[in-house]
Amino acid sequence: MAIHELSALLWRERELLDLLTFKLEEEQLLLTAGKSRWLPHGTKEVEQVLDRLSKAGLARAVEVAAVAEQWGLPAESSLSELASAAPDAAWAGILSTHLTAMQRQTAAIQELRDSNEQFLRAAVRSTQETAADLRPSAATYDSQGRTGDASPSRLFDQKI
Repeated sequence: MAIHELSALLWRERELLDLLTFKLEEEQLLLTAGKSRWLPHGTKEVEQVLDRLSKAGLARAVEVAAVAEQWGLPAESSLSELASAAPDAAWAGILSTHLTAMQRQTAAIQELRDSNEQFLRAAVRSTQETAADLRPSAATYDSQGRTGDASPSRLFDQKI
C-alpha cells in the first residue's frame, strides 16, 4: 500500500533533516572556533546531505501522487491536503505529525543557515580587512589598471 511507503519515506526524510541540522551545527562550531581549515569538509558534508534530501523529496512526491490518486485527490496534492482528506483518522494524525515535525525542522535549519551565513560574512570581512592592512595600496588602482604598489619609486631633482 502506497501510504505505508509514504510514511516510511517521510521518516527517512525527517532523519535526513536531523542530519542536516547536525551538519550545520558542526559547521557553526567550526566557524565560531575559527577552524576555517575544516570548513571545506563541513561544507561538502552539508552538500551531500542536501543532495540526499533532494532525492528523498522526489521520492516523496511520487508517493504522495500515488496516495492522492488512491484517495481520489489530484496527483499534485500536498501533504497537508492528504492529511485533511485521509480516509482514516489514524493516517490523518500520522501525516499531520510528519508535516508539523518537518516544518519545525525546516525552520531550525533556516535559522542555522542564516546564522552560519552571518559568521561567514564576518570572516570574509575580517580577512579582507587583514589583507588590506598587510598591503594598504593593494586595493587601489592607477589610471592604467595597475595596483598602486606596482608603480616604481621616483627620484626628483630638487633644483628644478
